Amino acid sequence: MTGQELPPEVSKAADTLLEATRTGVVCPPVRTYLADGDIGAAYAVQRVNVGRGVAAGRRIAGRKIGLTSPAVQTQLGVDQPDFGTLFADMAVPEGGVVAAGRLLQPKVEAEVALVLGADLPHRDCTVADVLRATEFALPALEIVDSRIAEWNIGIVDTVADNASCGLYVLGGTPVPLTGLDLRGVRMTMARGDETVSQGTGADCLGSPLNAAAWLASAVAAQGDPLRAGEVLLTGALGPMVSAGPGDRFEAHISQLGRVTVEFATEGE
Repeated sequence: MTGQELPPEVSKAADTLLEATRTGVVCPPVRTYLADGDIGAAYAVQRVNVGRGVAAGRRIAGRKIGLTSPAVQTQLGVDQPDFGTLFADMAVPEGGVVAAGRLLQPKVEAEVALVLGADLPHRDCTVADVLRATEFALPALEIVDSRIAEWNIGIVDTVADNASCGLYVLGGTPVPLTGLDLRGVRMTMARGDETVSQGTGADCLGSPLNAAAWLASAVAAQGDPLRAGEVLLTGALGPMVSAGPGDRFEAHISQLGRVTVEFATEGE
């Protein structure tokens, strides 16, 4: 659709979120522009701003699944997963530093990342399809962010806001899936010396593989299937944790290894 053909409520919500991104000033919930519970319209908003990003030269690097953990669903008051698009410029090197002011309201969660070696085109994707298509797994940190003030979001808000995408960090040692029990992995995440989040692979829709199959089916149904080379962030294994200047996070996921990131202090 061209901009002129967009429903006015979709255009208004997309413009509001884009302006918050451009200015670094949070905005009110965009659910006020859309019909109550209209997730289809929320994804239309998301597609508008993803398309704007591509038109501006940003490269799509993968997808993320959000709201897979019951703990995170409870934190945000929602009851179903969602998905968003990862751009290459969202990637932070393992052990890297997030510049002060780069994000508005960052929170960190630990996840299993899958990197695809083959396309997943089917609308009825199975776990077997995911296993065949995955080249390797990595431990990951997703740094979620919201353009909406005080994280006052429902499912419509977070979907429209590209599933609250911010940045992501991938561990550097790829692990093949052969013999790997992703349902049974255990995650511990620390902020400094304090353990702040824990969980297991089973806390992510029963298994990160289930989450990936759900994602593959959902995006294929929208005509935009997962492609070889894409990174899949399969969803939080435990509660997300707010991040502030000077914080250092390290997550350990059994069978996969460790991944770290730091947040610069003001003025750095």
